[in-house]
Amino acid sequence: MTFQKGTNNKTADVRIRFTPDEKEQAKAIAKEAGLTLSEYIRRRALGLPVRSKADAQMINELRRLGGLVKHIHNESSGVNSKETAGVLVEIIDAIKRIGA
Repeated sequence: MTFQKGTNNKTADVRIRFTPDEKEQAKAIAKEAGLTLSEYIRRRALGLPVRSKADAQMINELRRLGGLVKHIHNESSGVNSKETAGVLVEIIDAIKRIGA
């Protein structure tokens, strides 16, 4: 079966049952990640990453800060290279812990 790019190829239907509380909990988690309930369940079932919007924003901010530290390093001609290198290592470690 072939599909055209840009079309909604999701035509197979899977039904699962939740208790009302489970459904509300799953919907809340999906909303936190900025996903529909279907997309959240699909990603979890397929082992794809699910990241909250807050995590994604934090990663973007850490990357921005890393760019600023690099800029400071370049502008100072590496005067504080030991310190800036340490900061960049910490930023990279933080991004990895969040799950980029």
